[in-house]
Amino acid sequence: MSKKFDELKVAAGLDFPATRAISRRNFLMWTGVATASGIMIASCKKDSTTSTTTSTTGTGTTVNLGSGDTGILNYAYALEQLEAAFYIQVLDTPYANISSTERDILTDIRAHEIAHREFFKKALGAGAIIGLTPDFSSINFNDRASVLNTAKAFEDLGVSAYNGAGALLKDKSYLLAAGKIVSVEARHAAAIRDLLMPNTSNFAGSDVIDGNGLDKANTPATVLATAGTYVKNKIDFSNLPK
Repeated sequence: MSKKFDELKVAAGLDFPATRAISRRNFLMWTGVATASGIMIASCKKDSTTSTTTSTTGTGTTVNLGSGDTGILNYAYALEQLEAAFYIQVLDTPYANISSTERDILTDIRAHEIAHREFFKKALGAGAIIGLTPDFSSINFNDRASVLNTAKAFEDLGVSAYNGAGALLKDKSYLLAAGKIVSVEARHAAAIRDLLMPNTSNFAGSDVIDGNGLDKANTPATVLATAGTYVKNKIDFSNLPK
């Protein structure tokens, strides 16, 4: 199984070192990532109508996500950059008295978010936006509550972002890839909520699930109003489809 896992990582361009032994859960997740990556790479090669630009202002670099499907993919890529950077910092400077279970869960989530970030980058190729500069100055990484509540906010926001962006995609191949990722993000959200409020129904609370039992969806404008506070770059999403 480990040989096959390594082959999948190479095929998807996800060649960062493994942090833990490969479990069946992780293997299945990576299989989905590799498949979605192949679909997205093939589709992106057909989409040559969109380009992104950056400009320097007095407050830093403004990043234009672009338009059309590629703009939506860059939107997702920006969010995955933010999440990956957050979990990398969490594990680099773990909060006081972190349990082995919490460390294991956060390590798994970190690996998933890095995988998502890297296959968006590879799929977008020359159309990808630059690497964003995170701003986590409002987060106390030494405090469990601060870290886990921020993780909860990021995961809930990510699920709502993918749900909202799905309707804006024109290429069904992109929608398939996004569906694979949002299902993983929803697992993250439930896991983080369970760490904060174990043995409760809040793993899928009414704040994120509507009366029809469906995850809520948010527009890029709503999502970036929150996510943008954790990034030093200004993100220009004005050309995204509405």
